[in-house]
Amino acid sequence: MIAGSRAAVWLAVVALVATGCKAPHGGGRGGGGGDGSVELPPGATPVVTNLAPQTPPAAPPTVVAPAASLQPAPLSFAPIAHAADASVVTINTVATQVDVSPFTHRRRKALAQGLGTGFVVDRNGIILTNNHVVENAQEIEVQLSDQRRFPGKIVGTDSRTDIAVVRIDAKGLRPLPLGDSDVIEVGDWVVAIGNPFGLSHTVSAGIISAKGRTQQDVPLDPSGMYDFLQTDASINPGNSGGPLLNLKGEVVGMNSAIRGGGAQGIGFAIPMNMIKQLLPMLLRDGHVTRSALGVNIADVRELGPEEREAVGLAEGQQMNGAVIAGISPGGPADRAGLEAGDIIVAFDGTAIERKAQLQWLASTAGVGHTVTLRVQRLGKVFDQKVTLGQLPEVQVAPPR
Repeated sequence: MIAGSRAAVWLAVVALVATGCKAPHGGGRGGGGGDGSVELPPGATPVVTNLAPQTPPAAPPTVVAPAASLQPAPLSFAPIAHAADASVVTINTVATQVDVSPFTHRRRKALAQGLGTGFVVDRNGIILTNNHVVENAQEIEVQLSDQRRFPGKIVGTDSRTDIAVVRIDAKGLRPLPLGDSDVIEVGDWVVAIGNPFGLSHTVSAGIISAKGRTQQDVPLDPSGMYDFLQTDASINPGNSGGPLLNLKGEVVGMNSAIRGGGAQGIGFAIPMNMIKQLLPMLLRDGHVTRSALGVNIADVRELGPEEREAVGLAEGQQMNGAVIAGISPGGPADRAGLEAGDIIVAFDGTAIERKAQLQWLASTAGVGHTVTLRVQRLGKVFDQKVTLGQLPEVQVAPPR
């Protein structure tokens, strides 16, 4: 439950549209007009469902489950590392940074060198890395495992997911196979390859420690869209942009962040399926154009007792979903007649478990695309079509 007052709850939401949203409604919604009726928006299709709290069934007889069947750890990760090594690159950058003299207080420009990792995804020189590895770089140099060096050119970047695509003028490279990050499970073995502290082609191994980590778990840009895999494979500065591999040698994530400083067994990787969804746009347009519902949202599971009562949840009723905390005036949700306090439980047939999931689905469905939302309003469930608008770009101040 979110700590603090009711007002703090609504202010703690993750914005799909950062500004200009209507505040949640007050007493006008809570009573349902006094006669138990709920007014639905124009064009809404009521859905008949049983939303009453369910009485837990009687506990079944105790059955002793068989012991879990554990797959033995590989005798060696060497075959995975050997097969992937030629596809992992070192990325060196030079950027201009501004320092302020402690004596004259004058601003002066200085060159700053950066180091990161990348991996080949196309034999004709396409490389994936983190946006923060190449952001603001004036020069990019890519070094292959055979020590050849090439100047790199940025093809596309997306700061919200920390993904960048770099191209080098080289042919016949060995791309890494891209895996399915949705099927990997907590406890599965993974291997990380990168250049921590400049120690090139360092291999570390561990397991997937958790899935679905967001910016609430990692202190990053709050406007970002993260759904990190967490791993205890050793990750340090310089590993950024490197591959996280499963036991088939497929990339299931891109190593991106650590919590705290140094190797603490808490590293984070961008799921490969997120990257695969955005990669065509980055190659084609150089950036990602995102769609939006025009709402601020919060997790239903994070609401306190007063908030739960205000949105029509019965005592003891448990449900997933994202509750609308604010509406952008004139935006897609506003035009569709949605209101603050409505709970979105499905997006185009996909059940919504948490707000980060809705944020991702709404942002990647496509500007101008019409989707069907399943919404609960004060106990009444209905389907409503919404035509998505465009999410404003993140404004990044240019280096000075």
